[in-house]
Amino acid sequence: MLRKLSTDKAPAAIGPYSQAIVAGDFLFASGQIPINPANGAIEAEGIEAQAQQVMKNVGAILEAAGTDYENVVKTTCFLADMGDFAAFNSVYEKYFTEKPARSCVAVKQLPKDVLCEVEVVAYLGGK
Repeated sequence: MLRKLSTDKAPAAIGPYSQAIVAGDFLFASGQIPINPANGAIEAEGIEAQAQQVMKNVGAILEAAGTDYENVVKTTCFLADMGDFAAFNSVYEKYFTEKPARSCVAVKQLPKDVLCEVEVVAYLGGK
């Protein structure tokens, strides 16, 4: 059985998708960009600040599912510029301390011209 998950502590879906879906023991979260959920604006400038906001948004979705970063099994990271790889990693590693499996790619453009986006899959262990 699939269950849609939504929280006002992360940016609302702005298209035909859900913030996250719980399928069995797994949470599949849509990609998060550095939108401030309180006002819907992109306030953060620079890769580190944008990555911090992305991680806050990911954390809010994980919390709404009753889990945290430790139970993330896979991330997919999108960067607008691979030159930001090291700076992005310096923020990423503070949150994903269990070192989940990961893909990280540079893309031509991200929504709203942000610098990074992260999606996660987390194991809920029957929660």
